[in-house]
Amino acid sequence: MIPRRRFLQAAATTVSLAALPVHAAEAQAAKTTREPEGTVTGLGPASVASPLGNGEFVGGVLYVGSRGLSPNVVGAYDLAKDAVTTHDDIPTGVGIWAMCRVGTDVYVGTHARSDLYRVDTVAGQVTKVAEYPDHYIWTMASSPDGKVYMGTSEPGRVWEYDPATGTSRDLGQPAPGEAYVRSIQADDKYVYAGVGSHAHLIAIDRTTGEKQELLPAALADRDWVSSMNVSDTHIAGGMNSLAELVVIDKTSRSYKVVKATAPGEKYVVAVLIHDGHVYFAGRPSGTFYRYELATGTLEVLGVPYFEALTHRLLAHEGRVYGIQDSAVFVYDPATGTLDYLNLVQRGLKAAPEEPMSVHSDGRRVYVGGKGGADIHDLATGKVSRLGISGEPKTLLTVGGTTYLGVYTQAALYSYRPGDAEPKLLARTGNQQDRPRDLAYDSRTGLIVMPTQPEPGHMNGALSLYSPRTGKYETYRPAVERQTVYSVTARLGTAYLGTTTQEGLGLPPVTTSARLAAFDLVRRKLLWQVEPIPGARYISSLALGPITLYGMASTGEVFEFDLIRRKVTRTLKVGAKGGELFVTGRVAYCTDGDKVYKLDLAAFTATTIVEGLAGQWFGGEPKLALDPSGRALYGVRGRDLVRIAISGR
Repeated sequence: MIPRRRFLQAAATTVSLAALPVHAAEAQAAKTTREPEGTVTGLGPASVASPLGNGEFVGGVLYVGSRGLSPNVVGAYDLAKDAVTTHDDIPTGVGIWAMCRVGTDVYVGTHARSDLYRVDTVAGQVTKVAEYPDHYIWTMASSPDGKVYMGTSEPGRVWEYDPATGTSRDLGQPAPGEAYVRSIQADDKYVYAGVGSHAHLIAIDRTTGEKQELLPAALADRDWVSSMNVSDTHIAGGMNSLAELVVIDKTSRSYKVVKATAPGEKYVVAVLIHDGHVYFAGRPSGTFYRYELATGTLEVLGVPYFEALTHRLLAHEGRVYGIQDSAVFVYDPATGTLDYLNLVQRGLKAAPEEPMSVHSDGRRVYVGGKGGADIHDLATGKVSRLGISGEPKTLLTVGGTTYLGVYTQAALYSYRPGDAEPKLLARTGNQQDRPRDLAYDSRTGLIVMPTQPEPGHMNGALSLYSPRTGKYETYRPAVERQTVYSVTARLGTAYLGTTTQEGLGLPPVTTSARLAAFDLVRRKLLWQVEPIPGARYISSLALGPITLYGMASTGEVFEFDLIRRKVTRTLKVGAKGGELFVTGRVAYCTDGDKVYKLDLAAFTATTIVEGLAGQWFGGEPKLALDPSGRALYGVRGRDLVRIAISGR
């Protein structure tokens, strides 16, 4: 097994070469001269990665599907050659979560939009064969007679595709009202659907469509059956969020619940029944387990890569393969050895992904993506990769330390330039998984991080971290039945902008986002108002000398009098909400396509940049302010750009 630090360094080297900016000299020169406001300087691809979502074997070749690239690809890793030999483009969709095999054909399901492709591995041809109205194809399996079954979300539905006729059949919602079918398997009689965010395991008769619940009543309070595998005799499903595996005998319906044992384990993310055992992977620890069906013995086989997400487990010629981001681990039951294969080093395509966050500490620009962040050195133009098992959604630098809010587990990390890797400070718990923003309050010395709950759960949280004491405290709810989306802080008060969306898949119960104040000393909510009626979220907040400014989902910027606690002025600026920064008597904001300068005295807006068409993950526009106040950083397409500003 490759040590984690050495693997991160190798992966960073590979990605750095791919992502080296071509305009570094221009950017450095721009820092030393006064450019006209709105001058845009290209800094190369914002974040280069090769994250995987699934994989499938055909003979001695492992086909793996990417996420977040444009276009996404299916790469063919030839085991005998120890190399990725070909790539097939998948032209639509944000990424590939679902794959299965029928004969020598590999079927690929995309999300946002949901299309089904057939990869003919013999002819080397890719054909789109179907499309579906649901947002995500999460999961896919083939039946013994060669039909393809898919589980989708919004709503949680099951689809059947028949390769022989090219037709699709809607098998409906296995658990009406639930938004997600996250795992699926099929045998000669049934399709088995694992459902969340309230756990169900539904068997659907493939002929009649009749449905029956297989999840034991004693487990009905679980959140998800989010991973699954079946054999001739058993069904094994991974349940969230107690890191449990349920193993059900198909004939007797008797069951066992197996608890993953690693400290802090929450999820069972991949399951495989093979040779009398159930192999499964946990998260957040990344631990790899084996449960023996005959004896009930549970073994910990190792940690292939600390905290990594395993997307799929596959058996091939006696070995077990685990698909992770950019890599595969291989377990040999005969010898007990566990190896790790970096597929990028073996030729897997690395390409610009949709970035998730951007931040500048003045010397560097950090761009968060899947599996870490690209760090752009502004002096040299070099790009390095900060590997992290998760997705940095928000970043903040205080006193030479950069803090990263990381999805999942709503984790907070710290990083100082020169460190070999980031340091995990805390996980939020409290059913939280998605950091939304970061702020620092100098009076209390606290880092403030709001988070969104796990899918299907109520009430976001607000977490406070003290770098001085190391204490991490979480308050849930921060604002009842909402999630805090944006935050800024001053003089012991955190100002909160919310979103009406709680956990994904849970219909909002409130109609307008709120602006609220939270006392960081007394730890209590002071007040809350609805600044823009009907706005779904407040995307950003920024403090002026005596006034608070915010940007809403509607593209409106509002001015808020903190003394009178009322909105004093509003201005329609962009097409939707994005980042907002105040510097002196002006402010800058973006909707992802344009950058606007606001005269805060006259309360008017001028477009200084347009045509960015930033391809942000999830469509959430970001922007970073250089500490000098002379530049902004954003993306044009998927490239990082520097935007000159006057700051006045």
